[in-house]
Amino acid sequence: MAEFALRQSLSANGRPMALVEGGGANLSALREWITEQRESIEQVWLRHGSLRLRGFGVLGAEAFEQVALALEPDLKNDYLGTSPRAARSRYVFSASELPPAYPIPQHIEMSFLPSAPRKLFFHCTVAPARDGETPTVDMRAVWRALDPEVRAAFALRGVRNIRNYDGPASPKGFDLWKLKRWDELFQTTDRALAERKATEQGLRCQWLPQGRLRLVNEQAASRVHPVTGETVWFNHTQVFHVAAAAIEYRHIRRRQRGLRAAFFTALTATLTALKSRLQAPEQQGMHACFGDGGEISRAQLQHLVETIWQQLVIEPWQAGDVLAIDNRSTAHGRMPYSGPREVLVAWTGT
Repeated sequence: MAEFALRQSLSANGRPMALVEGGGANLSALREWITEQRESIEQVWLRHGSLRLRGFGVLGAEAFEQVALALEPDLKNDYLGTSPRAARSRYVFSASELPPAYPIPQHIEMSFLPSAPRKLFFHCTVAPARDGETPTVDMRAVWRALDPEVRAAFALRGVRNIRNYDGPASPKGFDLWKLKRWDELFQTTDRALAERKATEQGLRCQWLPQGRLRLVNEQAASRVHPVTGETVWFNHTQVFHVAAAAIEYRHIRRRQRGLRAAFFTALTATLTALKSRLQAPEQQGMHACFGDGGEISRAQLQHLVETIWQQLVIEPWQAGDVLAIDNRSTAHGRMPYSGPREVLVAWTGT
């Protein structure tokens, strides 16, 4: 059996990460090692929340799918998240079809649903020349690091998620925050079937004029990790809140210098302010407030995003990398970029 070092390394921004380096070993050797070392892999995975495999010659959807199946055979291909994706194989999809200038804030995949996957897998086939990282952050550490008053407010009041979707017959318009259509989300144009699928996930449907659909649900702000027993920040406030994108881009601007980052930081702030004046929060493409309907203050949101950024692990992609994430504890995001980049994704069941 091949021997590979499963060790703690430091990411590009100096934070600990778990890394396995293959030294050019092939896919067969990697799969054999995963089978033999499953217990050790799982222990490291639980402790760090994520695990990066590098230097195994893995490249492309089919090879990536084999690695993901070796790590977790319960892969799924149903997806009720918000990001647009394109299929690459039975269980492998593009990570996101959002434009490269868009930042994707740190989030536990589908944390706003009871059916969030246990594990996620990302695979880089085309590494960007710069930027475009997929950062990770341990949301157990975020929960512990939150100001006690902010943490107590979320623990007491929970979170309400609001998402507004166009339908197949809705008028087309330009909106940087626009989600995919509800028929794309539920893979049906039948309203009754869409409602049934929504209800199964604890979502309330509100049909709006011009064929639009609003989905609303409440949830606790945290969950307890089923294995470690630790409390995890487990909701999408830092993604859904109407002010989140502008705050996120200000943090990105500190890291990514240049006119491009400055332009999009200013653009996002301007559009956020304009949208907030023209539309009520519940009419935005997506929004989050406290579970009782009270608004989350800008100061609370800024503190949350700052806390997340303090815990961020940022490591540049190398072609062939596989990043395995414990979605019950660890969030991921995407840094803006320009030029070629391809990252694929696979996920398990709950």
